[in-house]
Amino acid sequence: MAEKRIRHSVIFCLTHKIHTPEIEQFLSDGRSILSSIPGVENFEVLKQVSPKNEYHFGFSMEFSNKAAYDAYNIHPSHVDFVENRWKKEVTRFLEIDYEEYY
Repeated sequence: MAEKRIRHSVIFCLTHKIHTPEIEQFLSDGRSILSSIPGVENFEVLKQVSPKNEYHFGFSMEFSNKAAYDAYNIHPSHVDFVENRWKKEVTRFLEIDYEEYY
């Protein structure tokens, strides 16, 4: 059986006020840094618009298989972004990793 693609999504809120340069910089840096990691495909920066939850933004990306996803998680650029930006600027988040069911 072939390995399935993984879609990794996080929705989050930032410490910065909405519509500020700091928000734009975080989202831009996230796109630039995370999308450059080998194995990351279809990277998206998203604005959450549903009134059903209180999160504001999202990052979504895909990986061809679990090995690519695992390599992303330990890649130095990802680890550095999490330690030096994410942990300091994100107030809360929800992470979801999907693979196709059928």
